[in-house]
Amino acid sequence: MAETVAAPEKGPNAWAQAVAALVVVGALGGGLYVIQRNDASAVDKPAVCRVDEEDEKATEKAHAAHRVSGTELCTALNRADLPTLLGTPQEHALTAYGSDGAVKMAGGTEIPSPEGTVQLDTYTVKLSRSYDELPVAGMADLLEEAEPKTVLGHPAVLCSSRTIAFSFDLGGGKAETGAGGIARTLVVAPDTKDGGGSYELAIWRQDAVRPDDSALLNIAQKVLPAIPGWTAAG
Repeated sequence: MAETVAAPEKGPNAWAQAVAALVVVGALGGGLYVIQRNDASAVDKPAVCRVDEEDEKATEKAHAAHRVSGTELCTALNRADLPTLLGTPQEHALTAYGSDGAVKMAGGTEIPSPEGTVQLDTYTVKLSRSYDELPVAGMADLLEEAEPKTVLGHPAVLCSSRTIAFSFDLGGGKAETGAGGIARTLVVAPDTKDGGGSYELAIWRQDAVRPDDSALLNIAQKVLPAIPGWTAAG
C-alpha cells in the first residue's frame, strides 16, 4: 500500500524559494500525518485543528512577539464551508494541523513562518504567514505565471509553482519522489501599505490537475479576514 502527497518545489529566486519552502515543509509533515490518520481512523468525521499544551505555548509565544500562531492559521482555514469553496462540497477535511517554524535564509537569518494546512480528498490548502521585510509589490516580475491582484484592498500576487509528488510505501517503508502538478499561490500583503511580509494561501490537487483559481480567490475572501490581527482596508 502506498500513500502519495504533493508539495510545490522551490522556485529559481529568493521570493519564489521563500514562498515555496513554506509550502513544502507543511506538506511533508502533513504527508506523515496523513498515513497515521488513514490507518487509525475509525470514524468518518471532519478533522479539527489539534490544540494541546504545546500548541497553546506556541500561541502564547507568538502573541508575545505580536505574531499569529500556526494553530490560529489552521483554525481560520479549517472552515465548515471550505469543501464548498473548493468546489468539492461532498468532501470534508481529512487532516488539519498548524505548525510554528521558521525558514532559514542563505545568510543564516531565520524568518518566522507559522502555517496551517487542511487536506481533503481532492485538494490540499495551506495558509502561512511570512514575517520577512519583502513587499509584495514587485513579486510579479520574479514568480512563475505571476499576476498582480488586489485582495480585500491589499496588494497581492497570484502565481504558480511546480509540485513534487512524495510516495510512501507503507509496507516496505520506502519513500520516492516524482513529478507532480501545479500549485497556485496567492501572496497577499498584511496591510494596504505593503510594508513587508505576507500571507501565502496555496492550493494544489492530489491528482496533479491544475487548481481552480476562482476557488483560491473565494477562499481568500473568506479566510483572510478571520485571521487574528488581519488589517481591514479602510
